[in-house]
Amino acid sequence: MGKREKYHVTHDDGNWKVKKQGANRARKVFENKKEAVDYGREVAKSEPKGQLIIHKKDGKIQTEHTYKKDPYPPKG
Repeated sequence: MGKREKYHVTHDDGNWKVKKQGANRARKVFENKKEAVDYGREVAKSEPKGQLIIHKKDGKIQTEHTYKKDPYPPKG
């Protein structure tokens, strides 16, 4: 099994960015949060195991969504 690919939706310099965790640059930049979240959701869903982490304007995590082969609920 491969690792889960994580994408973050963050606010920076008046724009919303979708960035793959560990990448140097944003994958795409948007003027509003809804468009960034919609795009991020599609990108994360396209991965064999994807995760979308949506941040508030202040940088705190608002919500997380996992797609395909979610490890929860854990066994045991």
